[in-house]
Amino acid sequence: MAVVRRRASFPQAPSFSFAQVEALSQAHEEPAWLRERRRAAWELYQATPMPYMEEEWRRTDYRHIRWDEAQRRLQPNGATLDAVPAKNLEPLTGAVEGGLLVFVDGKVVHKQLAPALKDSGAIFTDLRSAVREHEALVKAHLLTQAVKPADGKFAALHAALWDNGVFVYVPRHTTVELPLHVVSFQSQPGAALSHVLVVLEENAQATMQVEYASAAASQQSAFIGATELIVGAAANLRYVSLQDWNRETFEFSHQRGIVGRDAQLDWVNGVMGSRLTKAFIEVDAVGSGAYARVSGFFFADKDQFFDLDTQQNHNAPLTNTDLLFKGAARDRARTLWQGMIKSLPQMQKIDGYQVCRNLMLSDDARMDSVPGLEIEADDVACSHAATFGTLEEEPIYYLMSRGITRPQAELMIIEGFFDELLNRVPFEQVRQRLMHEIEAKIIG
Repeated sequence: MAVVRRRASFPQAPSFSFAQVEALSQAHEEPAWLRERRRAAWELYQATPMPYMEEEWRRTDYRHIRWDEAQRRLQPNGATLDAVPAKNLEPLTGAVEGGLLVFVDGKVVHKQLAPALKDSGAIFTDLRSAVREHEALVKAHLLTQAVKPADGKFAALHAALWDNGVFVYVPRHTTVELPLHVVSFQSQPGAALSHVLVVLEENAQATMQVEYASAAASQQSAFIGATELIVGAAANLRYVSLQDWNRETFEFSHQRGIVGRDAQLDWVNGVMGSRLTKAFIEVDAVGSGAYARVSGFFFADKDQFFDLDTQQNHNAPLTNTDLLFKGAARDRARTLWQGMIKSLPQMQKIDGYQVCRNLMLSDDARMDSVPGLEIEADDVACSHAATFGTLEEEPIYYLMSRGITRPQAELMIIEGFFDELLNRVPFEQVRQRLMHEIEAKIIG
């Protein structure tokens, strides 16, 4: 007879305070509307219990985070651009970049804009500067359409205490030809609450690469982040996000794309680092003819735990979403993918597809996939799937019989497994980076 066991203790909340919220606003002389939004978000944070046994959290145990370490607010300690690993500064979405923005411990240490970007009328700057220089645009879009404070306990905390970020705005009928690049690097342990806000107006186009990384540390860190991608009617955004936190970082993030009428979003999301990642990755197709493609890569080893919660919301008829996640786990690592396709009533002629394919590389690893559909219309083409596999000895033996070492043989087979996903990535340098991450996990 099976015995149901309950968790012995409730997860603790970090001990942030409203005094910190007020101090943050005062230090940056924020406008009244932003101070009021922070206050409202803080009240919502206090009123919301720590997530525990709700459906989207009940498989995720994060009680081992040491908030006394992880909640210490990051303060720049003089680290400069030289602290950032060279690989994170490499342009992966084009040989020439339209802009490069680098943060170290939340501080902007490098900002570079191509003349063509300045002349286009597009905005590419840090979020604090945007609040001062483009207040009306930020006020209209920041945490009002995509990610909202009411999305959860950590979303509310982020809305109350975000302290840095990036703002991208592309006016209507404008194409930013050269890609934009953002690097967020932590040189020391602590809590980071950074934000990405991208707004493309009607018939605008842009490509963007965002990288998250941190130096090795023995103390724990927390990343409580949010990403908002707002793609207007007939606009086109290609967005690449690569995360490689150190093994003592806990990530809690909300990421959402809003795709308008006849617009396109091509979103690549790579997760390699952290001790634990709990990420909500959502797309809302809100205009007829909207198309969103989400490609996810994850590879966990040692004691890592990745929990990726995806949702595709069809809030308009004649919309199309296509999601493919592929991941692997080895050693004692664990991964969890929870996916959902939803449609509102009368949202006919929609096409939603989601699949997660998993490769287990050791007997001690665990991988779970939970696909789902909530369809309230009757003229749709929606499907989902989850698959699991292991490395088979026969092809490994075949390759070893040709003089290939076992690690190299395993690597070749694993690369073949990820090939379907990599072929969806529209940038050769991004594909090469992901291949290097696979090699590092297998061979070292």
